[in-house]
Amino acid sequence: EKSENKALQLIGLSRNKHLTMGARDLILGDTDEYNYGALCMPNVPYCGKKKSPTRFYGKDEPIPLLLSLLMGLQHAFAMVGGLITPAFVVFKFTINFIDVARQQYAISAALITSGICTLISVSKFPIPFTEGIFGKKLYLGSGVLSVFGTSFTFLPIFEISIRNMKADGVDPYDAYGKMLGTAMVCGLLELLFSITAIKSLKKIFPPVVTSVTVILIGVALTGTGMKYWGGGVVCAEMIWKEHSQLDGLGVSMIPGPTCTGNGNVQLGYGSAEYIGLGFSVMVFLVVIELFGSIFMKNCNVILALLFGYMVAGIAQHDGNDYVDSSKIEAADSITFLWTETFPIGFYAPAVVPLLIAYIVTTVETVGDITAVYEVSNLETDSQEYDESIQGGLTADAICSILAGLFTSMPNTTFSQNNGVIGLTKCASRRAGYACGFWLIFMGVFGKIAGIITSIPDCVVGGMTIFLFCNVLVSGIVVASTLDLHSRRIKFIMALSLCVGVGVTVWPFAFQDMRASSYTANFWRCEDCSDEMQGFRNGISIFLSTGYCVGSVIAIILNLILPADEEVLYSETEQKDSSKSSESEADETGKEIPKEEEEYEA
Repeated sequence: EKSENKALQLIGLSRNKHLTMGARDLILGDTDEYNYGALCMPNVPYCGKKKSPTRFYGKDEPIPLLLSLLMGLQHAFAMVGGLITPAFVVFKFTINFIDVARQQYAISAALITSGICTLISVSKFPIPFTEGIFGKKLYLGSGVLSVFGTSFTFLPIFEISIRNMKADGVDPYDAYGKMLGTAMVCGLLELLFSITAIKSLKKIFPPVVTSVTVILIGVALTGTGMKYWGGGVVCAEMIWKEHSQLDGLGVSMIPGPTCTGNGNVQLGYGSAEYIGLGFSVMVFLVVIELFGSIFMKNCNVILALLFGYMVAGIAQHDGNDYVDSSKIEAADSITFLWTETFPIGFYAPAVVPLLIAYIVTTVETVGDITAVYEVSNLETDSQEYDESIQGGLTADAICSILAGLFTSMPNTTFSQNNGVIGLTKCASRRAGYACGFWLIFMGVFGKIAGIITSIPDCVVGGMTIFLFCNVLVSGIVVASTLDLHSRRIKFIMALSLCVGVGVTVWPFAFQDMRASSYTANFWRCEDCSDEMQGFRNGISIFLSTGYCVGSVIAIILNLILPADEEVLYSETEQKDSSKSSESEADETGKEIPKEEEEYEA
């Protein structure tokens, strides 16, 4: 009996140890594979000690739960400012400025919708029966760390259309419902693109096109980050109202150049106080890069953002706080989708602009997924890449339609998170699942959404401008894979980038100034019909969106320009070229033939 009892005790201890080890591996991972000691040890620069190489986590890396949550939180923080902005701007500045409750709901709905769509995108579900219908298996989701959020592309269309409907006497919330229904119908265009043959998509969107798209997206996003850093997007676009020649002319100051997204402090755009708070984020990024451990470097964006938030929480301006606690108090403790609803309708004048916007998001999605492959060290000339493009476009279309059902604006891939992958060296899909979880969590627990929205715009800008510029660098990396000595490639990139960057830097050749609809001299349309105004708005949006017009130019040039002509050299030039090559080879340290040694002697 004693032997049996001892054996049972040993078995019980073994089981408990096995369960303990299993739980530890699940949360922390194998300590040999994930050395948290090395990850957390701070770095001492300039000491001459050989640095350990940074660990890269591939897309199928089974990173442990704790690491997944931290990486996912970083992705969530990187995109939360961008994904809540369209809904917040529409509900506050277009629908109803004083309806704080519905503004909070719109933010929570955007977070929950983006979280659900991110889970769909990171996964890769085979669609039943597609092989029999289309002759190939189709997928839903890209299967890589490509996250989704509310698209900025649709923001001006929603603003202008709702403003026009309000002028016609339509209730603003009914107008929002009409825009949701119209966007859902127009989303079928992108669904059609998603089932197009991959070869055709590759022909339309080759690397020269996707590199231009990603570069222009990076340029546009970096400009948006600068607007946040200076105090906010709206006040940045309204700074022209401070011009001295406008004094006494009765110019409306709503919206005005005073930034209102930085707590109770209201200063003009670009004030030194805002720049300083945003700069504190960048300073801490440099500190982490110099002294931070590998783990800190992987979470540098979160840590820098929290540091800036802490500085903003401590600082004051004339007794006013930069962190507005009333936003936290106004947020519901628990919320979810459909606690507020809007009657779905249809608005015909918005059809053409929305179709153009979906063409833009199609090009953007192809470019974003290509950038994800580049920063994830994956091959872009593989069957897996083709399936990711098809599945990503399908997810983009389906999620935009689902977003309408979820009372939120259309969703698309978020470019800035490609920069997070490059910085954190983590492309594991588990981080994407964790990101989706965090977004849903933030949306459901309204107080968390209130805390996030209480971060001053200038602090968010200090972080986002750094991340956004990494998207630009990703586009440059894609371009580096091309033959940049080819006249054809250089011509396509030069012409598409000159227009794309030009209208991104200064869009008002084709775009109306904020609060001045239909006044751009390219096509003044104050007295046009609703249908013509809608068409005109679509053309204006297309021409003033750099990554849209630049990508279309690149697509057209790529289709019509012939390949470079083969250059033929004379025998003398070939000999000269051969001698030049031999000379270059000598400089690289290769052995010099004996005859040449005698000649040199």
